[in-house]
Amino acid sequence: MQSLLIIISIGLIAGMAIGVQAPMSSMITQRMGMFESVFIIHLGGAVAALIPLIIWGSKLHLWREVPWYTLGAGAFGLIVISAMGFLIPRIGVAPALILLLAGQLVIGSVLDHYGWLGAVQRPIELSRVLGLAVVMLGVWLTVK
Repeated sequence: MQSLLIIISIGLIAGMAIGVQAPMSSMITQRMGMFESVFIIHLGGAVAALIPLIIWGSKLHLWREVPWYTLGAGAFGLIVISAMGFLIPRIGVAPALILLLAGQLVIGSVLDHYGWLGAVQRPIELSRVLGLAVVMLGVWLTVK
């Protein structure tokens, strides 16, 4: 298993990336529109992903082997980017991000509980419910 420090560092870096991406995408959405913003952001991500694919090789030829419904994962970016474009000018970056995080924790708990979409099945227990309740209290205090 990876060092706990490496795991925590990767998680924190990814969280910071979301924290920076959200206001940047909101700026694009406010100036150009929702669909334009989603297009530009996904195009930028595609170009950034192309570089390592060229350098280290690609497994894109295996795309037919993944479940059909997973091919629409990028469409969820439309929801995220649209929500950030709507929320940030109205409530600020931190409250928008805490709402995003709360939504991730709720759906993550459901996916874990049932073992859906390849998640390791981990039943919801009282301690997790209490943890989610504390997060929701934090959401309320941050957004109000």
